[in-house]
Amino acid sequence: MPLSDSPAHYGAVTRAIHWLTALLILLAWPLGLYAHALAEEIPHLTGAEQAARVTLTATLFSVHKTMGVAVVLVSVLRLLWAWVQPRPGLVNGDHKAEALAAETVHYLLYALLIAVPVTGWIHHAATAGFAPILWPFGQSLPFVPQSETVAALFTTLHWALAWALAVVLVLHIAGALKHHVIDRDATLRRMLRGAAVEGSAAQPGHALPAGAALVLLLAVAGAGIALRPSAPEAAGSTPAPALQQAEGGDWQVTEGALSLAVTQFGNVVEGQFADWTAEIEWDEDAAPGVAGHVTVTVSIPSLTLGSVTSQALGGDFLAAEEYPTAIFDADLVKLEDGGQRAEGTLALRGETAPLAFPFNLAIDGDTATASADFTLDRRDFGVGAGMTDESSVAFAVSGGFELTAIRD
Repeated sequence: MPLSDSPAHYGAVTRAIHWLTALLILLAWPLGLYAHALAEEIPHLTGAEQAARVTLTATLFSVHKTMGVAVVLVSVLRLLWAWVQPRPGLVNGDHKAEALAAETVHYLLYALLIAVPVTGWIHHAATAGFAPILWPFGQSLPFVPQSETVAALFTTLHWALAWALAVVLVLHIAGALKHHVIDRDATLRRMLRGAAVEGSAAQPGHALPAGAALVLLLAVAGAGIALRPSAPEAAGSTPAPALQQAEGGDWQVTEGALSLAVTQFGNVVEGQFADWTAEIEWDEDAAPGVAGHVTVTVSIPSLTLGSVTSQALGGDFLAAEEYPTAIFDADLVKLEDGGQRAEGTLALRGETAPLAFPFNLAIDGDTATASADFTLDRRDFGVGAGMTDESSVAFAVSGGFELTAIRD
């Protein structure tokens, strides 16, 4: 059994790559659809049922993504191999219209086998979220920023091109069956068992079908972007000011950020609350001890947390609909060594637990800047109660803030 191709037949290498690619695509495509359908149901589940669904969905998405990367690698190998091999001509290349259509489908298929998984890969690299690719080389891509805008664009392209790939695959399979059942020629036997049959003397050439495939590919991508529905104003997705002014206190926050980070399936997912207020009292001349007070009110639905925002706001996690507000109420303490510490409680999701952490403070005239990092345990607030181990979501949740305030 020859490994190389000839003008009359496909060798064992080409046929192995062809059928491996077909297997990967036929597994990855429905797997992605099924995982997406499962993910849509997660926010409506609670407890152990939600925990099990999250784990299953993440596993399926990980396998789907890994298969996509494998398709890219195998397709690149196929193109490199084809570059150095003679290509058997079409057995009915003298049927001009049919031959042109067949070659156009072939070029579309080659392009989509690269474009579909690459757009999905870029979406994965651009967004924070779960379901890592199952390989040891990291999850990011060079020149792909962590950006929800980039992620949204490429998930749209991924979906549009994936459906185009499904159509092209149907045409490709239908053409092969037509050759085998109706025309009774050797087209399919060439790829099944390497039958050697010379192509017809006339062939459609490459320029026209390649150009037609490029136009169709661009049309699909453009239509996908143009027909993409506008994102609804959902919790965590609506642009909002960085913060709102709070009434009371002798310092008014003018700018700042309140961040959150969770670890899911070993990956850190970072997000922010867009809507929060801080009522601050602070006596810079006070002796060591309690020198002020702060009350921070956070709008839970304003959270954005990468691709897991809706899951985080769901009933088994932050339960944003039932508990839309979190309040941190604390004394601000001057320490003997010149540092500062906030000591108070956090009320979240109907539970209240102690929360204390040091913070950095610098005052220049009537302007103050402050920052801090802190860690809390999600179990103290019943967040993700159905996830009783850290294999899916870690118990520790990191938070932090940076703000600038002026004296009132």
